[in-house]
Amino acid sequence: MGAGGAVAAAAVLVAVLVHRRDEFVAALGSAPAGVLLAAVTLQLVALVARTEAWRVSVDAAGGTVARRPLFRAASVGYLGSQLNSQLGAAARIAALRRAAPDAAPRVPALVAAEIPILLVEGALAAVASITLVGPLGLPWWAPLACLSGAALVGAVLRGVSRGRRHGFWSGLAVLRTVGGRARMVALVLVAVLAQIVRNWMMLRAVHVPASVLDATAALIAMVTLSQLPVGPSVGAAATVLILGPRGPGAAAAAGVLLTATGTAGALAYVAWAGCDRLGGAARRAAAETSHANDTEGHHMGSNKKKRTTMAKLNRENAVRERRAEKQARKDARKQAPRPAPGAPGVVEGG
Repeated sequence: MGAGGAVAAAAVLVAVLVHRRDEFVAALGSAPAGVLLAAVTLQLVALVARTEAWRVSVDAAGGTVARRPLFRAASVGYLGSQLNSQLGAAARIAALRRAAPDAAPRVPALVAAEIPILLVEGALAAVASITLVGPLGLPWWAPLACLSGAALVGAVLRGVSRGRRHGFWSGLAVLRTVGGRARMVALVLVAVLAQIVRNWMMLRAVHVPASVLDATAALIAMVTLSQLPVGPSVGAAATVLILGPRGPGAAAAAGVLLTATGTAGALAYVAWAGCDRLGGAARRAAAETSHANDTEGHHMGSNKKKRTTMAKLNRENAVRERRAEKQARKDARKQAPRPAPGAPGVVEGG
């Protein structure tokens, strides 16, 4: 089904752009290299901030996973998210359980630990949904309804997290405290703002007259479409949906470049995770070798010390033996009988 959805979405985009090929190609080539590099960097910022938010949620759920293994596990999820967000979440959870089976919460709690992040993202999207009223022709009260729904869901989940603390529900533990909720909102906000700035920069780079509100609307459309089996064409589909009337060719080019730079950012994150994993293995091997050398050196030093001690003891024994022999000779001379007076060889004193 995922492959079929991706093919269908790509076919629709091709149909839209078939008569605007020149516009599309010209827009693709108009983005400066500096903007592309900045877009990749902002994608990395968003990924790091979202991963830190995930770490906060996992820690609150009872996890004791160190930051580096958790960040490496998140890289697997971001790689899977290039195809579908649900696939990315499943891959991230599986990677964390495999990397730290004893320190990570169980799978149900990890699944629930995703909910606070999605809740904050949904609330921010509800606040920003006013940007969709114009492009999609939504009624004026739609943003209010979305915001009310997000607030209601948040209140219900917060109440549930206080009453149920085991199994699946332990994954909602971050919602119990004000500090946990504040950190979650701050980190997700950083990730969202980085994505909005990235969208705005790319739209402007390909000469789409877009505002920050337009970039926000494009982000909401991207997140919404990523829940569907659209595949890599989600960026182009979202920008054409929101900004198509201002030039579908340029809007599609912006979407393609956003997808490309987003993928590049995810691959850079994956590359860091791979290098960190190899570096960790090398550090462990070096530590084991150092420990073995220290142990061997300790044994060698101990043997040398033993040899020195034995030599000293041998010398002392030799000295005692010589003294004993000398004393024995003295005693033997004292005990020997003296010759009688007048015996041959004896001279008497006059």
